[in-house]
Amino acid sequence: MIYVTRPSLPPFEEFIEILRDIWNSRWLTNDGPYHKMFEKALGEYLGVKYVSLFANGTLALVTALQALRITGEVITTPYSFVATTHALHWNGITPVFCDIEPNYCNMDPEKIEALITPRTTAILPVHVYGNPCDVDRIQEIADRYGLKVIYDACHAFGVKINGESILNYGDLSILSFHATKVFTTFEGGAVVCHDEKMKKRIDFLKNFGFADEVTVVGPGINAKMNEFQAALGLLQLKYVDEVVRNRRRIWDIYQQRLSNIEGVRLIKRNEAVSHTPQYFPIFIERGIFGRSRDEVYDALRKHGIYPRRYFYPLISQFPPYRGLPSASPANLPVAERVTKEVLCLPLYSDLPEESVEFVCEVIQRMQK
Repeated sequence: MIYVTRPSLPPFEEFIEILRDIWNSRWLTNDGPYHKMFEKALGEYLGVKYVSLFANGTLALVTALQALRITGEVITTPYSFVATTHALHWNGITPVFCDIEPNYCNMDPEKIEALITPRTTAILPVHVYGNPCDVDRIQEIADRYGLKVIYDACHAFGVKINGESILNYGDLSILSFHATKVFTTFEGGAVVCHDEKMKKRIDFLKNFGFADEVTVVGPGINAKMNEFQAALGLLQLKYVDEVVRNRRRIWDIYQQRLSNIEGVRLIKRNEAVSHTPQYFPIFIERGIFGRSRDEVYDALRKHGIYPRRYFYPLISQFPPYRGLPSASPANLPVAERVTKEVLCLPLYSDLPEESVEFVCEVIQRMQK
């Protein structure tokens, strides 16, 4: 079986040594020594000032919205994992869906301003597949209308643009360390911010609102990362560069093998971006390729290859959100088209090259 992804893990023996230390200390959670070490090391690795670790990326986003006191309406994308919009719902915020641009599948900045109303308080874009949004244009719009910008950067671990971490843009950025991600701590996530005051507020909110043993400064939740996750993360940092190199090598093979097939569209490289490939998406243009995306999907599965249709359906098509005015397909023509074409192929660090070649061969043989 060739699955769409597979987690990269460090040597088991090294993790056992750390587990023994945690076992002996009996310090399992609540800002323990491994939590402190991982938070510091992660910030240094990513090139950011302040990192707050979380049990998962969804809780990180829910808390980030609380930290910025976001209310009313937030402009976001329908082309993402559903947790992006669920976090708004859990905060009592109305999502307003903005169409995407076709080249990188990110929020289209040219469509944002028409969606702004007196109730709009923030913009929540996603760096889809780790390709940076048009951060300068989005910030320009946000500044003009006095809006906050929170980036869902769950695909963008370690991504840089012009040598600068993509996480340094916007007011806050959210990371996920889920098992499907380039960098994993089993589950896990983080909020990246730019000043110490905001870091403290986020840390209070993720720990029930406690400022000290007897002082609660706000209605926080329990979203802390435990010592086992933090220890794995600290160990993972030793190997993440090797993981990224292997993923880039596989990404390049796909790029070379599939780039000349008519009807198979690939995302273009942005030479200003240093990628950490999360997925390898292709877009099956039925009128040219001769078969639909779902026909290719089914054929691959019959050969023991399990790709994913990331992202299908659109978030705007799910029952909790499809009644919103902004969820109308007429308002989201590019996203509606792309969601019917996209197919993310298997990509992980130890995927054998012969498996990559086999995936490409199956797709090539299907072209009419």
